[in-house]
Amino acid sequence: MRPARLLLGLLALGACTRAPAVPEGLRVGLITPGSVTDAAWNSGAYHGLEEIHESLGVPVSHVEARTPAAQEEALRAYAAQGYGLVFAHGYEFQDAAERVSAEYPRTIFIVTSGARTNHRVAPLIFRLEEASYLAGMVAGRLTRSNVIGFVGGVELPPVKAAYEGWVNGATAVNPNVQSRSTYLNNWDDAALGREAALALIRVKVDVFHHNADAAALGVFQAAKETPGVLVFGANADQSALAPAIVPGSAMIDLPRAFLAIAREVQKGHFMPRVIVFGLEGGVVRYEPNPAFTGTLPTDLGPRLQAARDSIIAGTLRPTARPRHRQAGAAPRAGAQG
Repeated sequence: MRPARLLLGLLALGACTRAPAVPEGLRVGLITPGSVTDAAWNSGAYHGLEEIHESLGVPVSHVEARTPAAQEEALRAYAAQGYGLVFAHGYEFQDAAERVSAEYPRTIFIVTSGARTNHRVAPLIFRLEEASYLAGMVAGRLTRSNVIGFVGGVELPPVKAAYEGWVNGATAVNPNVQSRSTYLNNWDDAALGREAALALIRVKVDVFHHNADAAALGVFQAAKETPGVLVFGANADQSALAPAIVPGSAMIDLPRAFLAIAREVQKGHFMPRVIVFGLEGGVVRYEPNPAFTGTLPTDLGPRLQAARDSIIAGTLRPTARPRHRQAGAAPRAGAQG
């Protein structure tokens, strides 16, 4: 069920002579490309919207828009209604946000996983590959078949980067690892996600990662049905979905990031720029499942810490190395396109 829109009391903005003005009485909108019940990407954004309302007391609103036309319509509607801050939750919103921003220069648009700054459009970039590299290291030591798998929704640049980090982390600790991947061209179809995961299991994949929003719930289901298969969570701590088979999650603290931006806007301090979050600061992080602590190799903990420190220092780039022993894409299991 889509959560009801929240439309609550107004709060005036503080003045700032150096920053562009925001309409008095800040309101914050969120547009997601899929359901906020996905326990991952969209759910985290909605929790971020709730955090903004609870912490800052500003009125907030959410709409779901799955098609490019609906997404641009939603952006334009929020801007026309005078919303000062709109989160467009996904790389796919970039071009539409730029078009609408040119018409409505008083609204700040934040495109999560966006590509560039233009007008009042600013990208909010999460280096999820930094956390998925650490998840891959754990996967490389847990796999018994030496074949790991990945199920993606749509092959967007940030999704590909997170996948590359996952593979590079695995091969860093286990050079015998092979990887198989498939993209669904779909973010919502859990049945399709399950079918894709089962197809990968048939070619010996025994450890999965994903970036497929609600469709990934099918990956968890396939793993539950198949003894010996593990799944790493993505975008949120997903250990609660299947505590016995989720060693950890490469996660983004979306509420923390959203609230930080909203505070800047509310105070009148926000300037459009590229905003990046990674392991440093904790917005992006690898969250281990405590239930697996005693089952991991004893030397893995120090190696994870060393890799984390090197990523933060800039001496280890999770996507820099070419993928090793990549086995190619598995059949798409009925995926579109």
